[in-house]
Amino acid sequence: MRFPGRFPKALISGVSVAVLLFSFGGCGSEKSPIGYLIDAVGGDPYALTEEGSRELARFNSVYREYASQSPDGQFGHFSDAFKRVRVNYIHEIPDAKLIDAAIKGVRELEAEPQTVPPGELVEAALDSMMASLDPHSAYLNPDELHETEVSNRGEFGGLGIEVTMEDGVIKIISPLEDTPAWRAGLKSGDRITHLDGKPLAGKTLLQAVKLMRGRPGTDIRLTVNRDGYPPFGVTITRAVIKVQSVRWRILDDIGYIRVARFTERVEDGVEEAMAGIHEKLGPRLKAVVLDLRNNPGGLLDQSVILADAFLDQGTIVTVKGRRPGSERVFEAKSGDLARGLPMVVLINGGSASASEIVAGALQDHHRAFLMGVRSFGKGSVQTITPLPREGALKLTTQLYFSPSGRAIQALGVEPDIRIAPAEPGKLQREADLPGAFPGTAAGTTMTRASLSESDCPAAGEKEDRPLGCALAFLRAGSAENFLAQIRSRAGI
Repeated sequence: MRFPGRFPKALISGVSVAVLLFSFGGCGSEKSPIGYLIDAVGGDPYALTEEGSRELARFNSVYREYASQSPDGQFGHFSDAFKRVRVNYIHEIPDAKLIDAAIKGVRELEAEPQTVPPGELVEAALDSMMASLDPHSAYLNPDELHETEVSNRGEFGGLGIEVTMEDGVIKIISPLEDTPAWRAGLKSGDRITHLDGKPLAGKTLLQAVKLMRGRPGTDIRLTVNRDGYPPFGVTITRAVIKVQSVRWRILDDIGYIRVARFTERVEDGVEEAMAGIHEKLGPRLKAVVLDLRNNPGGLLDQSVILADAFLDQGTIVTVKGRRPGSERVFEAKSGDLARGLPMVVLINGGSASASEIVAGALQDHHRAFLMGVRSFGKGSVQTITPLPREGALKLTTQLYFSPSGRAIQALGVEPDIRIAPAEPGKLQREADLPGAFPGTAAGTTMTRASLSESDCPAAGEKEDRPLGCALAFLRAGSAENFLAQIRSRAGI
């Protein structure tokens, strides 16, 4: 089951910034939509209107006021980025709004006139302009772009946490398994207030992330606030993190596949997992559990490949952009690696974007039963566009929709059976992020039943109760039998 060259790489990671620098998609080899536009109409698709030229000149005056040396290529670098945002962003944004945000970034440097190196000035302007769009658009300087490209191969440097900013505070969405942050005990919802004793108040999200990055083997001390606990410090050693995107094991007569992230390694990983499961169990294989909990997303093509691995036909996902004719529909090809056996997909509030594409597709086609809690709700696609001089834009260019037409943005995917956590807490989702696109209720599905996690039998050494419910469901033969057994067990 191979799909060489079928998809351009696009980013659908579920969080705004990751200290671990994960899941950013690069540009594919196929011609971009702008390339086709140039072929069709000729000329420069990025040509500025009179208003656009006037606004760019307004930024130029601020640039000249604060730059420490006479203008060089950095103003042209800003101009290239500004033109691309105007044309390619998913919504049309007034030129004045973009330039206002860029100037705000320069002013926030609080520098004296003629003192800011041009490169630093333009990076601050681009960071601010991109941050004004939505939680997932960003400017990537050359170092960030390089690490981004490396991260797609499943190997990167950092702490291993996904973070966002909420009310001016850096907040952890989730630590990745088997990373320094995960081993240090950091949890979803933790808020980072200081780095090496220095407060993060007043820092932007990108500034905070840059402070947390560093050479592998070096230590950094985080001061953390956690609900119900006094502030505490934790020292973490930065590392080169190698994440195994796909893991699998046998649970009696059921195959279990855990997909932690959607890197370039997912395609090979899921094929190897299913081959190993079939080899070990043969005809004794009764069902498959696909675990997407706390999977923050990643590459669009890998989510399509994973869904296709368990579908014989039908739409997997539809992505729609700003311009007429930009809609793309991804269809499944024949070949179900699980050979039609029953499936359960486990999701939770940390299952985002690429995970939601897979969960939504398998649910809409009635190929798998979803269990857990509502997913994160990130239904947008980011495209990495290298800039002519250096760096790149990570720009929101499309929204995606499940096969039935469900808009996942800000809403997430509802499980067929909800398993409420034993210790409920406030989970941050896409809709909670400042500047997130609103959702629409069209096509949403309803949960059939709700259980408490404590009602589920424990599974494995970690006493994983949602997994225990998934196994019990698959062995019960039907939802009705499963619910009757669980309620009888719980004395309901």
